[in-house]
Amino acid sequence: MTSHTLTARRLRLHFVAVAAGVALVLTGCNTGGDPGATDTSSASTTQVPSPSATPTPTATPAYVPASASGRAQNVPVPVLPEVAKTETKEGLEAFVAHWYATLSYAYETGDTQYLNEFTGPSCVFCSGLDEGILAAWSDGRWISGGIITTPNVEARFTAGSPSQATVQVLQTQTEIRNADGSLYQEPSKATNAASVATAIFDGDRWVLSDLGLIR
Repeated sequence: MTSHTLTARRLRLHFVAVAAGVALVLTGCNTGGDPGATDTSSASTTQVPSPSATPTPTATPAYVPASASGRAQNVPVPVLPEVAKTETKEGLEAFVAHWYATLSYAYETGDTQYLNEFTGPSCVFCSGLDEGILAAWSDGRWISGGIITTPNVEARFTAGSPSQATVQVLQTQTEIRNADGSLYQEPSKATNAASVATAIFDGDRWVLSDLGLIR
């Protein structure tokens, strides 16, 4: 996993988501009368109920990864698992994995909103990641690759106190593309590294308070 800096010549990123219409059909009955009769038949109207409308399923737009041809499309937004909302060892592990999922989403989309929702202001390293991603996506550029997965997350949980988790972080090759699709700089190679994430359970949710690399 390489560090990221932004200079006038080079930017390097570090690590290391029917309305259904109802038709109403009305039919009317003809009125008829005997010419010799003294009174006439009253008109009657029969209402035929409309058939039940069948909702049309809404197709989920297909995910398209970024490439030299363009930005990623229809990237799924990471969903926080229910267990990640609990102050438990399992909750911390699920939360940390989710945090990295939001980081990966930020690389793919340039949108760091979800990442920042789960990040505290004390995480200096996290702020650097946020700034690097936004810089990479500026001036019409986009990121291709940089997908992050966390195959192993092992927490050391202490109730009522900041807790840490050791994380194996895999990131695919990262390419920053200019607006015309050309490479902005040499790609950053794929990485397999370890980090330590510190989180605090704040009221009813976890917040990442610190992040560091294991060297």
